[in-house]
Amino acid sequence: MTDSTIEQQGRIKVMVVDDHPMWRDAVARDLAESGFDVVATAGDGDQAVRRAKAAAPDVLVLDLNLPAKPGVQVCKELVGHNPALRVLVLSASGEHADVLEAVKSGATGYLLKSASTDELLDAVRRTAVGDPVFTPGLAGLVLGEYRRLASEPAPAPDTDQPGAPQLTDRETEVLRLVAKGLSYKQIAERLVISHRTVQNHVQNTLGKLQLHNRVELVRYAIERGLDDE
Repeated sequence: MTDSTIEQQGRIKVMVVDDHPMWRDAVARDLAESGFDVVATAGDGDQAVRRAKAAAPDVLVLDLNLPAKPGVQVCKELVGHNPALRVLVLSASGEHADVLEAVKSGATGYLLKSASTDELLDAVRRTAVGDPVFTPGLAGLVLGEYRRLASEPAPAPDTDQPGAPQLTDRETEVLRLVAKGLSYKQIAERLVISHRTVQNHVQNTLGKLQLHNRVELVRYAIERGLDDE
């Protein structure tokens, strides 16, 4: 679902996946009471995949430690099925390996369960519009992983070839700031443009370069040295 569709409908559709019923119900209740449309919940990985495909949430709030199918596999399958889906991992684990695996599987953000209710609500709102949200201390880790991935050889669109898609100056400017790890809000403030305009530039850039998510976009930018400019 596009950001404009979310905006038109007014309410963000959220699904909560956690194998602990009391925790799952509490999170769903907090979200519903704050104006989110909780369209489904699930207690295991297989159930999560089935229900998410049927309910089509905008944001999936996902625990990693699930029976039947691990959270990273759920994330990978659902984002593969619907690249517009935003996934916010809500986990008790702050292990670096878990964070990086979640991001590489398609998660937009990663929040520890020690976060306050207000932090969770803000994270879901920001995730819905495509901002990467990470518990403090984890954002730097993820950016470091982007840099490591960029150092590895990988096929990427070659915009130097005749007929290849060309980015506008503003799209390149936004891409450079994304590669430096800035959030959409920070980019909007830096360039004195709206948050929505930043989102549009990112979406246009993804389309032109035939990339699917922020991980691939940052990798592309770092490979071309845009983060050093």
